[in-house]
Amino acid sequence: MASKDEKNLAQVVDKIAKMDEPGRSLMQRVHEVIVAAAPTLKPRIWYGMPAYALSASTPALVTLRNDERVNLALTEKVALVPAGASDGTLMPAAWYFETLDQPTEKRIAEIVQSVVS
Repeated sequence: MASKDEKNLAQVVDKIAKMDEPGRSLMQRVHEVIVAAAPTLKPRIWYGMPAYALSASTPALVTLRNDERVNLALTEKVALVPAGASDGTLMPAAWYFETLDQPTEKRIAEIVQSVVS
């Protein structure tokens, strides 16, 4: 019998597989980057979106949304840090992108790693 984590992963993979191109390929690659960057995070569906949490029973920390652009977002459950400088007390919590290149993948990995460190 499959574990809760295996069932949740299957739901995320299925959700991504049902997306239209080019979003599907982009979301699949972002999923791979997230899983590689933070293997302790558990994929799951959160409010209909692929998401990643510390366990099957804890709130999601990172979500992916595929609308007109792909959106990587941190939830309110993450300890957000003010940006400082000209952004003052604003706390970065969402990033939109339409394509992936190596620097973008690296930045996504850094963002996700900051959530679990």
